[in-house]
Amino acid sequence: MTSTPENRGRNDQRSQLEMLYAQMAPKGLLPLWESLHALVLAEPKSPAQPWRWGYAEVREYLMRAGDIISAQQAERRVLIMENPGLSGQSAITPSLYAGLQLILPGEVAPCHRHTQNALRFVMEGSGAFTALDGEKAIMQPFDLVLTPAGQWHDHGNETDQPMIWLDGLDIPTVRLFDASFAERLDVAAHPETVPAGDTLARYGHNMRPMRGSAADRRPAGRPLFHYRYADWRPALEAMAGSADIDPHLGHALEFLNPADGGPILSTISAHVRLLPAGFETKPRQSTDGTVFVVVEGEASLLLGDEEIQLGPRDVVVIPSWTPHRFLSRSQTILFGYSDKASQMKLDLYREHNH
Repeated sequence: MTSTPENRGRNDQRSQLEMLYAQMAPKGLLPLWESLHALVLAEPKSPAQPWRWGYAEVREYLMRAGDIISAQQAERRVLIMENPGLSGQSAITPSLYAGLQLILPGEVAPCHRHTQNALRFVMEGSGAFTALDGEKAIMQPFDLVLTPAGQWHDHGNETDQPMIWLDGLDIPTVRLFDASFAERLDVAAHPETVPAGDTLARYGHNMRPMRGSAADRRPAGRPLFHYRYADWRPALEAMAGSADIDPHLGHALEFLNPADGGPILSTISAHVRLLPAGFETKPRQSTDGTVFVVVEGEASLLLGDEEIQLGPRDVVVIPSWTPHRFLSRSQTILFGYSDKASQMKLDLYREHNH
């Protein structure tokens, strides 16, 4: 390069800046002008990658782990679904965690509670339980069970078959705020406080005990924690039989907190979709990175020129602001959860339907 006064001036400025940066760095000071473009993006650019976990393959590894380590030893025998773009973070999206948990016959996953919100979506098995503050939710395939922040919970399997479910937590979100607390109960299982299903009977039918009455015993802000497949599947089917289909979502229903009509957890939203056979959604993108489970059917996730094949019980993640379409090969039911609840509270959520 030809040396000119202008080039010499730029080089001199750069050398002065580099000297300034070297002197500032030990003081915990950095120049914003060197990184502003990477800190304030024109649109989301998630480090997470779209990724599929085939259920049969993950299940094989999980059962092998079950032969080696007990639920009591592990506290929670779970295989983390770590996004390849988030190596070392135990995260499926930058704000969410996902893992498959195994409880074998006769086992109890010990009782604890923590700051993190969690949901359990049952993948396999029937009759095991999650207990919340001493009340058992008897779990069936594709039930959704919540363990909200700060509530005691344990899991047990009194059947003769293994029980597997998807754990979805806001672990990365809590980590971001450095706000994690956890404690264990001094016994493996919380003493039973009410019969199994008591909360469903009181709060699960678009009704609730009169406020302030002796029967109104659950936390006022989050009374319901068991959303049964036997209830949500017929509701979704009935809607699909009469409602106009949304071109971007298919037929979709959100799980709601009956106390306020909002998301099921303070940081996590969840929903289900029905895509008729042969239906292709129009392109859509949203800021909430979403984890999907294929409840039934076969479909393709279309990401530009990339096509990801999905079958029953497969798990797939779509990162924030990733344009995508679904093409159903047969009638397909999807369950999905995301951080939309957090984003709505923070005025961050945005979507674009093409």
